[in-house]
Amino acid sequence: GVQTCALPILITFFKRDAAAAMTAATKEDKKVEDVEMKEAGEEEKVEKKDPDLLSVEDIREHCKLIRRSVETKEARFMLRVLRALPVTRRKINPVVLRSVLKTFYTAEGDRETKEVLLSYVAPAAELDGSLTPSRGKASGTPLFPEVDFYINLLVLIHLIDGKKGKEAVDCATKIVANLCKQNRRTLDLVSAKCYFYYVRAHEMVGKLAESRALLHNCLRTATLRNDFEGQAVLINCLLRNYLHYNLYNQADKLVLKCTFPEQASNNEWARYYYYLGRIKALQLDYSEAHKHLLQSARKAPQNSAAGFKQHVAKLSVTVDLLLGNIPERQTFVVTEVKTALAPYLQLTQAVKTGDVAGFDGVVKKFAKQFQLDFTYSLIMRLHHNVVKTAVRT
Repeated sequence: GVQTCALPILITFFKRDAAAAMTAATKEDKKVEDVEMKEAGEEEKVEKKDPDLLSVEDIREHCKLIRRSVETKEARFMLRVLRALPVTRRKINPVVLRSVLKTFYTAEGDRETKEVLLSYVAPAAELDGSLTPSRGKASGTPLFPEVDFYINLLVLIHLIDGKKGKEAVDCATKIVANLCKQNRRTLDLVSAKCYFYYVRAHEMVGKLAESRALLHNCLRTATLRNDFEGQAVLINCLLRNYLHYNLYNQADKLVLKCTFPEQASNNEWARYYYYLGRIKALQLDYSEAHKHLLQSARKAPQNSAAGFKQHVAKLSVTVDLLLGNIPERQTFVVTEVKTALAPYLQLTQAVKTGDVAGFDGVVKKFAKQFQLDFTYSLIMRLHHNVVKTAVRT
């Protein structure tokens, strides 16, 4: 009887010992894991990568996506790279560009392009060759034209951001001349970006008129090849070119002769509607102008392009006043456009109350601003509306 009573007690005792040993072991394991985790964290802090090296790796990933886009004929990979361009643009500097050019242009056939592009980049301390990514087995083969033009585009954007107008024009002219020799549908999206920055470079040095002939040739080619993004960008660039020199009749003829491609991106549609709004407003067709400006505001990006939205809002308010309407107070208090629309709010108040002296004072005070906004000639037409309101009251 004593033995049978002692047996369960012994079993319970051993179980308790085993459980205690297991918990002690797990605690020790946890301690070891914690120590290891801390050590790993400390190593990460020590081995923090150079931001320039990270930028070079990002550009390499973009080039891989471009190659995949060409091989699979899937435009979405190329679009992903081009959408990331504003972020990439901020990371570019001479160190990054020199490393990219020396890493990618390794083939004998690419040597000339590499030398030309390096001449546009300021001398800089280069990254350690062992750390920068290499092309591996492909180092002897020439780059895909799409990758080549993407890197060319990065150099051009760097020159524009550095306010090097003369070099930017020279670089852009060479890029577009090389583009004209190509006939690949996979190049369409990159070439559209190149056209845009080609015009931007000419605008910086005040030589927009000189770019017009080439843009017309490129537009004809893009239309024949059904390059929809290229067509959209080139039509907008030509409209901007004409409106810059107040050539409204030529701009109107271009709109009548060309069909804006439906497949174009929303950003290009927003620009196109804005230019249409400006043309129609000057031609006294205010209701059409107002309609186009409303569409432009809807098509514009929601979380960016504040400057573009301000331009659209300024012209929209002016056209609204010319239609005999008074814009709602809500229009002037939106955060993005509040400061930019301050002169237009004063103008609206003068028109609403029929204050001729107040209207003249606002026009005189903000004349330069209105001229920069391309609304001055339209605002001068408002004088008649102010006088009519003053006579009524």
